[in-house]
Amino acid sequence: MESNANEDPAGQIGRRNFIAAMLGTATLPHLLEMQNQAPVLSKANNLPAMPEKSVIGHYGQWANALQPKVPNLSYRNNKYKDLKSWQQEAIAKTRELVASPPKPGMPKVTVEKKYVFDGLEIEELSWELGYGRPTKAVFLKPQGVTKPLPAVLGLHDHAGMKYFGYRKIVKTSEDQHPILKEHQQSDYGGRAWANELARSGYAVLVHDTFAFGSRRVHYDDVEGLNWGGVDTTGKTDKDPEKPEHIEAYNAWSSEHEHVMSKSLFCAGTTWPGVFLSEDQVALDILSARKEVDPKRIGCCGLSGGGLRTVYLGGLDSRIKCAVCVGFMTTWSDLILNRSFNHTWMTYTPLLPQFLDFPEILGLRVPLPTLVQNNNQDPLYTLPEMQEADRILTDVYKKANASEKYAAKFYDGPHKFDAEMQKDAFAWLGKWLS
Repeated sequence: MESNANEDPAGQIGRRNFIAAMLGTATLPHLLEMQNQAPVLSKANNLPAMPEKSVIGHYGQWANALQPKVPNLSYRNNKYKDLKSWQQEAIAKTRELVASPPKPGMPKVTVEKKYVFDGLEIEELSWELGYGRPTKAVFLKPQGVTKPLPAVLGLHDHAGMKYFGYRKIVKTSEDQHPILKEHQQSDYGGRAWANELARSGYAVLVHDTFAFGSRRVHYDDVEGLNWGGVDTTGKTDKDPEKPEHIEAYNAWSSEHEHVMSKSLFCAGTTWPGVFLSEDQVALDILSARKEVDPKRIGCCGLSGGGLRTVYLGGLDSRIKCAVCVGFMTTWSDLILNRSFNHTWMTYTPLLPQFLDFPEILGLRVPLPTLVQNNNQDPLYTLPEMQEADRILTDVYKKANASEKYAAKFYDGPHKFDAEMQKDAFAWLGKWLS
């Protein structure tokens, strides 16, 4: 497979690798040096003997050993014999720790525009959640189709670009912003994958989520904040579509993410919890549409969208088929190798004591699940992506549902290209048709 790497001459990872780009701290040589490091066992204490250098130095082995080898609520534990009773207990604990804010009721959905483009009937929508600015979204379906369709909630990525949300995976006119063109070329094989999926016979809803696109924090909202990287001095919300203003906003919002995450923790919630709540509202809206068969709904997303797939797919059984792209590894990988490479949006404090990261998605067993990985993805190490696959394989095997789970590995960096989209759409078609 042809690589879609987007590296600058200095060797910095491209914008697709969202937190590396956001923080500007991950150099390509460092990432490649660590890419294939895997833990080995120490004969002395049977604990993982880590590489001499971990992202937290010599504390790595100690920190990694704090995580149970088989977490307390893992279905892999021999104590769990009955799937439903385990699932009830594990989902309850996960929901407790994710600590989603109360989910708003079904909002009033406003249709801002309706038109036909690219062989699709498109509606531009908005709705109020009771906090923040209105959520903007697009609904797409094949032109002229009136029967209820299988549907997919398309989950946009992070990519270090909070200025954009749903627009990153759709195309609604030929007049597309050059930054979006570049992003779709580097991360999606030059395709707006939500359009491609809709044209193949699906109803697709894509919405801006918390702190992205229409839901982003504006400079005016925090005017006077004058500390370090989140200083708003000299920044403006005027002419926001200018490329230089978008780049400046994306850099600023990456620094503001630290502030937002601390405030969410102080409020008794988590970033995954807020994502989950807002994604479930979008799922409510999609399920209620007359063009949609509510018994045939899936979700799919790359990177930050893959993260959202893990939590939404794991905790909402209305998702009958889940496709997680470019966001699968273990907590150990994040402890030792890759925590610097990820945003605050990844983490649910204390959850690693109860489930390994892939087991959050595994809460959905036996519902169909596809995980797509890239062998040279600098956001994770390949051995831990493979370990995550083994964990999910074991979970589905124990539930007598091996045929409902698949993982695929592709050569190349962080991406969801045409080949991967073809496989993802085939998996959705297999289980939602």
